[in-house]
Amino acid sequence: MKKETTLRLTLTAVFMAFNIVLSSFGIPVPGGHLYLCDVAICLAAILLNPFEAFVVGGIGSFLGDMIFYPLPMFVSLVTHGLQAVVISLISHHTIKSNPKLASGIGVSIGAVIMVVGYTLGKIFVYSTLEYAIIKLPYEIAQGALGAILGWVLCWKCRIHAAFNRYVTEDRQK
Repeated sequence: MKKETTLRLTLTAVFMAFNIVLSSFGIPVPGGHLYLCDVAICLAAILLNPFEAFVVGGIGSFLGDMIFYPLPMFVSLVTHGLQAVVISLISHHTIKSNPKLASGIGVSIGAVIMVVGYTLGKIFVYSTLEYAIIKLPYEIAQGALGAILGWVLCWKCRIHAAFNRYVTEDRQK
């Protein structure tokens, strides 16, 4: 049991570091930036339990913002934390006969949570509805890109199978 706890703690920390690294830079696009932190959040949330997913998504994003751009760090804590918990809950507790579909639904709902959360957060942080509306297409693109890439990495690149094999083998020892 102690070895499994250490393994899960280590994996959570690695995913959190992955999130912080991906939130440290954006891909420049006309009129803004796309951040890839949602890829790490979606992938981790599909694999990890809800608490671990919150640590990766919420606390990881909070720390990344605190280091690189502190203004929206509390928006990131709440929005990405909620996004990760919902993805994890849906992925692990619905449609158990088809986990790929369950996680696809989870990351889709998670993308909506991220877009709505950041749009509302930008209205609050920057005190302007116009700025939030201008940035809305970038939030939608970031949410969609993160959901799709996180799901593809998990299932098509077989990270889910490797994760389960490693954790299951560790439990049997």
